Amino acid sequence: MIDLLVAGGGPAGLATALYGAQAGLEVAVVERRTGVLDKACGEGMMPHTLSHLDHFGIAVTGRPLRGISYIAGERRVDATFRAGAGRGVRRTVLHAALWQAAEAAGVKLVHGEFGEITQDAESVCAGGFRARYLAAADGLHSPIRTSLGLSRPSRGPRRWGIRRHIEIAPWTDSVEVHWAPGAEAYVTPVAHDCVGIAILSASRGGFDRHFEEFTELRDRVHGHGHGQDRAAGPLRQNASSRVAGRVLLVGDAAGYIDALTGEGMGLAFSAAQALVNCVVQERPETYDRQWRRLTRRYRLLTAGLVAAGSHAPVRSRIVPAATALPRVFAAAVNQLAY
Repeated sequence: MIDLLVAGGGPAGLATALYGAQAGLEVAVVERRTGVLDKACGEGMMPHTLSHLDHFGIAVTGRPLRGISYIAGERRVDATFRAGAGRGVRRTVLHAALWQAAEAAGVKLVHGEFGEITQDAESVCAGGFRARYLAAADGLHSPIRTSLGLSRPSRGPRRWGIRRHIEIAPWTDSVEVHWAPGAEAYVTPVAHDCVGIAILSASRGGFDRHFEEFTELRDRVHGHGHGQDRAAGPLRQNASSRVAGRVLLVGDAAGYIDALTGEGMGLAFSAAQALVNCVVQERPETYDRQWRRLTRRYRLLTAGLVAAGSHAPVRSRIVPAATALPRVFAAAVNQLAY
């Protein structure tokens, strides 16, 4: 019997495995997909996210990010990260680095289907393994969360995301959030010759249809090549708890509101650390409370912004208000960046 079995080999699952290995646990990861994984992601990492990678001794190539900018027409407000630079990193680069680090740490990495989960008072069985605990890191639409009866109907606006990489030299060293009546476009420099543009909207549809709302941004990148579009959604997912016996949810599987504030990766890594601490202490029942504490600022601010953005009169005032109160905007950004 091993100590910790991780379902899902994305960044959240691999971070959980790395924290487990560092704590002296015997860890295995089961991932059904092969190769380097990609997904619809804004790819901007906050300073506190980089601190986790530093803890693992992982250095990833990308572009430094000095802060966040909100833009709507001629209005613009900038907030600089006080805790140091963030980084724009291709999701594939991040995944490859985490996978290699987990392999070097002695984590058993398996490609295969996870199958049925059974558990008793002492262990969990799944994917051909018997483990003391299982960390479910199987993504936004987590089958494990659903099979355990932890999924709950989500309230509030339903939103979708779609991302495209544009082959162009970055013109910014911040994550630019461009606001339009029906969507936001998140511009993240990720390489010397590439920016990622992720569009979040309450309506479904292809990238080009949504991109019509962002005239200046569209004109800036017109004529440049681009990669394959990737989409995800609906983004809002709700769980009644992050714990069911010896199974603990982490990453997007634990519940998600929206990508609007860019905190997803940092929260996943922090939750991975908390999960492993609970396993080491043999106190899995405390994990849900710790997760709620860790994610409280994200949940309050993100839910508030998404709700405000769903009402046209309020939405049109978000950037003007941030412009009029730059210190408040900077404080909010840095609350999320730490």
